[in-house]
Amino acid sequence: MRTRHFLEGVAIAGGAVALARAVARRRRRIEFRERTVIIAGGSRGLGLALARELADQGARIVLVARSADDLAEARRELMTRTGEDVLAIPADLTRPGEMEWVRDHVLARHGRIDVLINCAGIIQVGPIEHMTYDDFQRALATHFWAPLFAMNAVVPVMWEQGGGRIVNISSIGGKIAPPHLAPYAASKFALVGLSDALRAELTQTGIRITTVCPGLMRTGSHLNITVKGRHQEEFAWFAISDAMPLLSMGVRRAAHKIVEACRHGDARLTIGLPARLAVAADALAPNLVADLVGAASRLLPLARDRGGDIARSGWASRSRWAPSALTRLADRAVAENNQLRGRPPAALERRPVAKESEIRDR
Repeated sequence: MRTRHFLEGVAIAGGAVALARAVARRRRRIEFRERTVIIAGGSRGLGLALARELADQGARIVLVARSADDLAEARRELMTRTGEDVLAIPADLTRPGEMEWVRDHVLARHGRIDVLINCAGIIQVGPIEHMTYDDFQRALATHFWAPLFAMNAVVPVMWEQGGGRIVNISSIGGKIAPPHLAPYAASKFALVGLSDALRAELTQTGIRITTVCPGLMRTGSHLNITVKGRHQEEFAWFAISDAMPLLSMGVRRAAHKIVEACRHGDARLTIGLPARLAVAADALAPNLVADLVGAASRLLPLARDRGGDIARSGWASRSRWAPSALTRLADRAVAENNQLRGRPPAALERRPVAKESEIRDR
């Protein structure tokens, strides 16, 4: 009898907590119409998909990326899509001071900053034997320092406004380190820690930070990764994994989930059933997961001679396995998500690229 009463009490308490959290989440809901959204890494891939989703909801979009040509292409598409102006600013946010310039430019145009999305990313694939300190530094500069610089620049603005939203795009690789992705995993782990730490400290200011850890997504970025080791074999396993329907998710669906998490100020979002199962398994049986990851590592290509130290793009590492029917879903996303940069001249038909009218003089 006592046990039954105890269990009933636990169920009632759990239901009350769940209801309170649902009510609080509902109260945090915002609409994006007329809100100013900065998307770092917004010219292609997931960043561009997020820009489309938010532009469709009436947000004032600001795209930031290093490539002026990519920005021009993305800006032209979004303006054609919505009929609204889009501000595109070429900047290297890994450099101290760049985000302050971006911030001031946005404030001069729109007067406020409501949402910051840190989405820029790079991927280096290959055995640890071929990775250098420079590989780790580049990954950390992109996935850790650039988001930190960006948040430091906009948080005072949001504080004065009485609140804001920040979304940091990490990865399932920032929760469970996959083999042959050491610089990527290390830097994404760092971003998760940074994002969670700042969220805890800034909650009382009205600034809500969402840490996003997606699983594999079909963004088309596989052809622009950096590959070391046995280049064709490394690219093949990565591209095939990235395209498998049960393992990977379409980028539009992922973007929608991220926007909804931002809308409600959720603390964390793990996207994709395989990613959620992996995180749950790691929490329940971390040693078993570690053994499984180690076993998976033994299935990947071995290191090669010093030729493996040379970094090649995915475009330069293609073989009969990739692209192929096995990578078709991921390959379809290349042109759709503005990932044609870096292609060899004859790889795909060239498309005209609009010139950006608001490129910073450098």
